[in-house]
Amino acid sequence: MKKHLLAAAITLLAAGTTFAQANDTLAKIKSSGAITLGVRESSGLGYTLGNGKYVGFHTEMSERIADDIQKHLGLPKLEIKYQPLTSQNRIPLVTNGTVDLECGSTTNNQARQKEVAFAVTTYVEEVRMAVNAKSGINSIKDLNGKTLVTTTGTTSVQTLRKNKRAEGLNFREIMGKDHADSFLMLESGRADAFIMDGSILAANISKSKNPQDFKIVGEVLSVEPIACMLRKDDPAFKKVVDDSIKRQIADGSLAKLYDRWFMQPIPPNNVKVGLPLSEATKDAWAHPNDKPMEAYDIK
Repeated sequence: MKKHLLAAAITLLAAGTTFAQANDTLAKIKSSGAITLGVRESSGLGYTLGNGKYVGFHTEMSERIADDIQKHLGLPKLEIKYQPLTSQNRIPLVTNGTVDLECGSTTNNQARQKEVAFAVTTYVEEVRMAVNAKSGINSIKDLNGKTLVTTTGTTSVQTLRKNKRAEGLNFREIMGKDHADSFLMLESGRADAFIMDGSILAANISKSKNPQDFKIVGEVLSVEPIACMLRKDDPAFKKVVDDSIKRQIADGSLAKLYDRWFMQPIPPNNVKVGLPLSEATKDAWAHPNDKPMEAYDIK
């Protein structure tokens, strides 16, 4: 009987520890000696070079956050694991504990705040459209009768439909499974325009076979704050992440990182994305906050 009680007590203790760690990411990282970063394979803020190598502005920023977490916990070393995510599975893999910190290209909005928490904004995105340079498309009003692609699971889907209703346009929508798939549909002529974050459009154009064949056109369709995702109700972990980002802003290293990935030639083709730091992003850095996109006003 005592053995059964002891076994039950051990089971309850283990379950309690697991539950505690579910809402204590720092404890989880300290006990495992590892942090799992959620990364993207074809985003403008982070992408893969293949063979498990992930690079980009947000990817490298998250690695620096991991370094600061290691120092905060006093660990002699911290293993960084990389978990590739898609627009569809990124939130579930954060909430179920598979990923500790996601620094991809996720828009902070009120709907997502019900499921996850966000660090302070590190990039303010403008949703635009990419087209073939010879298409004659220069504005959303030129899309009547055209085929548009965007990526499944992104806020650009709602942006696309909102503008469709507002402008009274008739166009066909198709969905790419990820950003690379969406751009391939534009590149192959299956879509006339790719609606997405400007950084994602610019990065995919720069990595294409013939970058000069494509251009970003039209009005700004949506302004969206991009931030790292983490689990809800874990203020201690959020503070360490936010403090690291604020430190990178204050010492100028985040600006240097941005310049490296957007204003200098980058792998794999050594082509420059050429997307200067926007005034909206500069303002977000000057006044760190985790406001959702609904707090931003687009005229």
